[in-house]
Amino acid sequence: MRILNYGSLNLDYTYHVQHIVAPGETVASSGLEVFCGGKGLNQSIALAKAGASVFHGGMTGEDGDPLLEACRRSGVDSRFIRRIEGRSGSAVIQVERGGQNSIVLYGGANQANKPEFVDEALAFFEEGEWLLLQNEVNGLDYMIEKAHSNGLKIALNPSPFQEDILKCGIEKVSLLFLNEVEGEQLTKKTEPEQMIKILNREYPETAVVLTLGGAGAVYAAGGEVFLCPARKVEALDTTGAGDTFTGYFLSALTDGKTPRRCLEEAAAAAAIAVSRLGASASIPERSEVEKLLNDSPVR
Repeated sequence: MRILNYGSLNLDYTYHVQHIVAPGETVASSGLEVFCGGKGLNQSIALAKAGASVFHGGMTGEDGDPLLEACRRSGVDSRFIRRIEGRSGSAVIQVERGGQNSIVLYGGANQANKPEFVDEALAFFEEGEWLLLQNEVNGLDYMIEKAHSNGLKIALNPSPFQEDILKCGIEKVSLLFLNEVEGEQLTKKTEPEQMIKILNREYPETAVVLTLGGAGAVYAAGGEVFLCPARKVEALDTTGAGDTFTGYFLSALTDGKTPRRCLEEAAAAAAIAVSRLGASASIPERSEVEKLLNDSPVR
C-alpha cells in the first residue's frame, strides 16, 4: 500500500547549548550542525526506512538540493516535490545537554503550496491508500477535504499546533498522532485519560495515538485503549523522535500489523533516534529496530 506524505522540507541549523536560551540572554554554542529536516521529510524518511512505499509531496526553494538528495538516499519517491524561487523552509534548533530542544521555524517554500499541485499529487493515489499530513505546510484544510472526497485514508500529526487546525475537518481523519502538549492544546485537559476520553467522543471514527514521552504511548480506538511503555535510553537529541515514531507506526499499520505491535515498533525506533544527533539523520534502519525488539522484547 502506498503512502503520500505531503509535508514540510527544512534545513535545520542545530546549535548545541548548555541550556535553552532565556529571554534577553546570550549563550555560547559548543557546536553547529546543519541537517535535513522538517516534520514532513523526517516522517517520509522514517516511513521509507521502516519499509513503506512513500511518496513525498511539497515544495523546496532554490537551496533545496540537499533535501532532494536526502529523499533519494533514503528511498523516498520525490516526484511530487516542486522547486520554486526563494528559500526552502528552515529551523533554528537549540539542543541542551540533556537532549531537550527548542525550535524556531521559518516556513519558506513550505507555505507556497497551491490547490492545483495538491490535486495533481492526490490524483496519483487510489481509494484506500494513505495521505499523511503535518501542520508545517499551508492548505491543510483543502488537502484533508480533497483526500477524503477521493477516498484516501488520512493520518494527521497537527504539529505545530494552531487553533485553525480545528477548522480542518479532523472528523475526516482516520488516524491522529499527538504528543502531550498537542493533546492539551486540542482538548484543554492535562491528564492523558481525559484527553483520550474527549478525543474519542469528539472524533469517534478517528484512532488516536498519544505519545507521553518517558511514560510511553497510548493507542485508543473503538473502545480499545492500551499503553506501550517507553524504552529507557540516554537521550542526546530528541529532535525528530516523534516523527520517527509516526513513520514507523504508520508503516507497520499499512503492513497489516496490530496497533499494539505498531506501538512497539514505533517506540523502539524512537528510542534509537533520541540516542543520536540530528532529526532525519537519527532515524534508524529497520534492521536496527528489529534487532532491538528481538534482543529486548516488550513485556
